[in-house]
Amino acid sequence: MAKKGAKRKLLSQKLFNKRRLIILNEDTFEETFSLKLNLMNVFVVATLGAIFLIAITTYIIAFTPLREYIPGYASTKLKKEAMDLAIKSDSLEAVMRENNAYIVSIKKVLTGNLEYAKFSKDSIIAAEKQTIDESEMQSSETENNLKEKVKQDDKYNVFESSKPKVNFVLFPPAQGKILEKYNEKTNHLATTVALANNTPIKAIAPGTIVFADWTPNNGYVVIVRHQSSVLSVYKNAGSITKKQGDTVKSGEVIALAGNTLNPNGNISLRFELWKDGFPIDPAQFINFE
Repeated sequence: MAKKGAKRKLLSQKLFNKRRLIILNEDTFEETFSLKLNLMNVFVVATLGAIFLIAITTYIIAFTPLREYIPGYASTKLKKEAMDLAIKSDSLEAVMRENNAYIVSIKKVLTGNLEYAKFSKDSIIAAEKQTIDESEMQSSETENNLKEKVKQDDKYNVFESSKPKVNFVLFPPAQGKILEKYNEKTNHLATTVALANNTPIKAIAPGTIVFADWTPNNGYVVIVRHQSSVLSVYKNAGSITKKQGDTVKSGEVIALAGNTLNPNGNISLRFELWKDGFPIDPAQFINFE
């Protein structure tokens, strides 16, 4: 125990014994600087200095742009550019998907490969098997009186009956003898009209030309997009007078009749009308003869 106490006393003396740090002039041995200290003071100052340096280094790395010069840390500018590129690439992918879907629909119009609406046969059969109670379908006397009153009011309502039922009028693309009518059963989704050579082919309504070029199967083809998702297709033309992207007015000439596939054959216009991706009988809206 005495030895341990002596060692502790000796260690305490070494730590707390005062010493003097003196700086002398080498030539004159004159004292220029002196400092009283002990080992404990040196240890405390060195520890505090190390802690301060660690704190300063951590702050610089965490909160200042200097960390970008340390290997392994990405620059803030690079992160921002990467984020902007990711957003732009995502937007471009969405636009490409829309354009691809639009191009596929245009190809279907050109080739006539139509995917008809698919119905659920089970639901149709079930609907046919349902029995309806005719007694529930009979209108009451009050309903009959109301119908008669509305009928009398509408009978003399000239302005109500004179309202147009279409949003716009379709201009005939060309007038001639109809060679083949629209027929879904035979997959003939157009009205074929006989024309003389170089007969002007006109736009049926205002719109934008989305396709205008020569095709191996249908000669020169022009597709015009109108309002309300309506597409008009002009096939078997001899030449075109407009290009893709042009805007046209109703009745404006967009092509001339001719037969580039068989110059000795009959000259005709194969006209198609599409709405929301489905074909429509053009003869229901346009008088070709």
